[in-house]
Amino acid sequence: MFKAKVSLQSLFAGLVVLAVPVVLVMGVIRLLLNPWYPEFEYRTPGFPDDPYGFTLEDRLVYSKIAIEYVVNQADISFLGEQRFPAGVTAPPLSCQFMDDCNLMYNERELEHMLDVKIVVRAALRVWVAALAVVFVGAVWAWRGGWWKEFRQALHRGGWLTILLIGIVIGLTLLAFGFFFVFFHQVFFESGTWSFYYTDTLIRLFPERLWRDTFLMVGVLSGIGGLLLGLRVFPPRRK
Repeated sequence: MFKAKVSLQSLFAGLVVLAVPVVLVMGVIRLLLNPWYPEFEYRTPGFPDDPYGFTLEDRLVYSKIAIEYVVNQADISFLGEQRFPAGVTAPPLSCQFMDDCNLMYNERELEHMLDVKIVVRAALRVWVAALAVVFVGAVWAWRGGWWKEFRQALHRGGWLTILLIGIVIGLTLLAFGFFFVFFHQVFFESGTWSFYYTDTLIRLFPERLWRDTFLMVGVLSGIGGLLLGLRVFPPRRK
């Protein structure tokens, strides 16, 4: 009976180790899934202007709508019904894929955004599950007398996060193009995420923004992992 109990605690501690990187990384991603982040990015030095006419104000408005769709409960018509102001149309290369060139997004973009929403929802469910694992582990360890082992699991999870984030940051700095393509091949069907530079999604969210996003997620998650790795977590008072 005692051995079974110890084994179950060890198994759960292992789950906590694996849950920590998910909690940290997805926590940062959810933080960035807000209108403040593209506004911050657009104002960073050297961020590329849109060569097809979006002003900073346009980008602030349109990016907010795109992010809102990803995190709200609306269907794809939320984006599909978005139109440019009167007298403004999509650039010719994007317009050829539309029946109405006043629409903000073409069919390829809408299909991709629907896929993005599905992936984000699934990732957030995994995040909630990981949070539940850590929370349940904390309560159980506190009441069950294995708080030291739980803290050790957090410690190991922190270092695991740093290891994984180190790989991500290294790939982002050394071969972002390859890494970005690989990332999309893993999470999206082939051919559903390639766009023209004239498409609204690319004009709002150019490659520079995504490179910075991977680095931002890496740095903030890495700080969280370092804090846990250095055992910045209170021991249980006796």
